[in-house]
Formats: sequence, structure tokens, C-alpha cells
Amino acid sequence: MRGDSKDAIRPQPYPLSTGMEAADAKDELRRAIRKQRAARSARQRADAAVAFADVLEASREVREARCVAAYAARSTEPSTDVLLARLAARGVRVLLPVLGAGLARDWAEYQSADDLRERAPGRPPEPSGPTLGASAIADADVVVAPALAVDTSGRRLGQGGGWYDRVLQFVPDGVTVVAMVFDDEVYDAQTRPLPIEDHDQRVHAVATPQGWRALG
Repeated sequence: MRGDSKDAIRPQPYPLSTGMEAADAKDELRRAIRKQRAARSARQRADAAVAFADVLEASREVREARCVAAYAARSTEPSTDVLLARLAARGVRVLLPVLGAGLARDWAEYQSADDLRERAPGRPPEPSGPTLGASAIADADVVVAPALAVDTSGRRLGQGGGWYDRVLQFVPDGVTVVAMVFDDEVYDAQTRPLPIEDHDQRVHAVATPQGWRALG
């Protein structure tokens, strides 16, 4: 296990109360987690990016993968920059999301960091190459998904747009979906369960700067 000791002692936000509707509870938790993420320094994020890449590359799922569906992180998200560069350097095919109109799903191949473009303010960077269609995720041997938090049962708290909940329905059986979050964003499902709605898709594992953990 590894990680930044400063991250290890961060308080874990859980501003939920009994009787809250799931959608309201999610919104409260998103606000609290985003505020905590924004407080991380650029150096802490850069150090974490290396640690995330080390953890994921050490996993059997990523180490043996010929195709990885991942994501290009926004500034306050756990950075995938190092991971994407390492995967591409060893010849792994990397698929990144392309957001169409509304919640349209699409993918394109990662070539390099210089190829990524932010097509609209607030949206994650996307590859400039041709899109491959929503079904391209079926080529992935492992899926690295963004999240604001996960709990130990596999519940995932996303950004609220619903894009990944729709995408993850089409991941083939037997393909591991691993969420990337900071250490304090892994919640105990017994004492601090994440709110869940019918459309939410669970993940199989979580990667933090300290290590990989199977969920559920």
C-alpha cells in the first residue's frame, strides 16, 4: 500500500441525514466532495497521478489488457495523464469517451496528450480522431471509470450527468469496471452507504493512490 499521508488524514464528507431522497442526498454529497477535491494542490494531484498509474498498472486486469476504456480527467478529478501515456507507450489500445449531443455515447482512440481537445467549457478533453460508436466499449478488456466516490458494496457516485450509468450497461460480462477515486472517497457500505437510484450501475473494484480493492 502507498499514498500521500496528507490525503490519508482528510475528513470524509458525509452530509446526509435520515429520510433524504436519494437524488437530494447525491447532490449534497457531490457538493461536499467537489469542495474537498478543489482544496488539493497541484503538487498533490501530480503525485497522486503517478500513484494511480502505479496501482492500476500493477493490477492483473490492466497489466494483461490489450484494450482499456478509460477517461481524460478534468482538472480536479483524479488525473489519468500518467496512466494514459504509459498505456499508449506499451502499445495498449486506449478508448476515451466522446460526448455527443445530450447524453449520446461515443468513443475515440487516444493518441497522445497533445491530441486531446476540450470541445466545450467544463467538458473533459476528447481525442480529435474519428469516433467509433457506442459499441466500441465491448472491445475493452477493462474499464477505468471516473467517480466522485464509491462504497465497499460497489455503489458509484458519478458527476450527475448519467453518461457512465448508461455506458456501463453495455460492458460485457466478465470485464472489470474499476473506479478511480482518492483514498478518502471510498465509503464503508455498512456505516456510510452511498445513496443509490434504480439506474445506477455498480463497479467491481476501486483504485486509489494507496492500492486496488475489489468491491461488492
